[in-house]
Amino acid sequence: MKYKAPRGTQDVLPVESWKWQRVESVFRETAARFGYEEIRTPVFEETELFARGIGDTTDIVSKEMYTFEDRKGRSLTLRPEGTASVVRAFVQHGMGRGARVTKLRYFCPMFRYERPQAGRYRQFWQWGLEALGSSNPAIDAEIIHFSVSFFAGLGIRNTGAKLNSAGCPTCTPDYNELLRRELAPKLGEFCQDCQTRYERNPRRMFDCKNPHCQELLDGAPSILDALCDECRDHFAAVRAHLDAIGVPYTLDPKMARGLDYYTKTIFEIHYEKLGAQNALCGGGRYDGLVEELGGASTPACGVSSGVERLVMALEEEGAFGENAPAPDVYLVAGEGDCASSNVELAARLRERFAVEMDYQGRSLNKQMQEAGKLGARFVVVNNGPGGPLRVRESGAGWEVEATLESVADVIAARMAE
Repeated sequence: MKYKAPRGTQDVLPVESWKWQRVESVFRETAARFGYEEIRTPVFEETELFARGIGDTTDIVSKEMYTFEDRKGRSLTLRPEGTASVVRAFVQHGMGRGARVTKLRYFCPMFRYERPQAGRYRQFWQWGLEALGSSNPAIDAEIIHFSVSFFAGLGIRNTGAKLNSAGCPTCTPDYNELLRRELAPKLGEFCQDCQTRYERNPRRMFDCKNPHCQELLDGAPSILDALCDECRDHFAAVRAHLDAIGVPYTLDPKMARGLDYYTKTIFEIHYEKLGAQNALCGGGRYDGLVEELGGASTPACGVSSGVERLVMALEEEGAFGENAPAPDVYLVAGEGDCASSNVELAARLRERFAVEMDYQGRSLNKQMQEAGKLGARFVVVNNGPGGPLRVRESGAGWEVEATLESVADVIAARMAE
C-alpha cells in the first residue's frame, strides 16, 4: 500500500522549504524591529475557546473546525487561527500586568476543513502579530505599517492597504438594523449562507464570496456613515498616522473580516497579481475579546496571514531568484586515499562554511559535476594525505594550493576580496 499526504495537506520538500525559511527569517527580523516577541501556543485547545473567541456565526466555527473528543470525553479543537490562543495565554499567565503594551508574534500551523485550492490547505501555516493593552490608534497604524514593511522586505512593494471600520457595541446594533431594513426586500435572492448571516450578523454578508450576493449589496448603507463619535475619531486618527508615515491606503466600506471579534479598525493588504483572492494579510482591532475570554477589559489589535499564499506571491514576483541557497564549499575526493582526511577536512571547514562532500566514491568528474549542480562557490580537491589541496573558485578561473591547516583562511580571504 502506498500512503499519501491527506487531502488538503502538503509536504514542503527541500526544493521549496528554503523559501519558507526566508519568509520566516524576514518576518522575525521585521517583527523584532517593531518590538514583537515570539509566543508558541498548543496546536489544540478547548473547543469552547474558539467558539466564544471567533464567534459561532463564522464559517470557521460552524463549518471548518477539526474537533474531537479525547479519552476523557473533553471536546478539543485543532487551532484554526492564532488570536484566540494568544489571548487565552495572555489571560492565563497574567501578561497584562503593568503599563507596557504586550506585543507578540507567532509563526505556526493552523487547521481548517475547507475546500482545497491554490494556496489554501486544510493544514496551513500562518504568521501573526498581536498587540494587547492599548487603545491608541498608533497601534493600528503600526501593525499596518509592519505588514507593508514585511512584504517590502521580502520583495513585494506594490501592495495596497484597504481600510474600513467594524464599529463598536455602541454603533453597530443600530447599523445592523439599518442594514436589515435595506436588504429585506431582496433577502430571498441572497445565498443561504447570507440569509443566515442576515439574522445573526448582517455585516458578515459583506464577507460572502458569491458574486451575485456582492452585486445585491451594491448601494447598501456604509458603516462609515453610521459610526459613533468615538469610532469616527479613532478611524480618522488611524488614517492621519498612516498619512504621516507615508503608507498608502484606500477606503473600502464593503470590506468585512471573517471573524466576529473585530471592533473599530479592520484592514487588508492586497496584491493584485494574485487575482480574485488577492489579500496577502488582514487584521484589525478586537477590543472586547480579552474580556470575552475571561480577562480584564483590554484593548487589542492584530494581523495574520497564510504563508502558502505569501510564498505564491513571492514566486509570482520573482523575489526568490532562480536557485536555492548553495554550499560555500564542495569537497572533492581526488585520486589518492583521502577518505579519512576528507572527513577531518570537512569538519574543520564546517566551523566557518557550509560544506558538502562526496559520500559515494564517485569519479572526480562526477563530483565536479555535482559541485556545479549544487552551485558551490569553491571546490577543494583532496588528493590524499600529505599532498596539497587544490582550491578552485567556480566560474572565476581562480585556483591556488593550500594545506589542511591553511585552506579555511585561504577561502575566507578570497571571500573578503
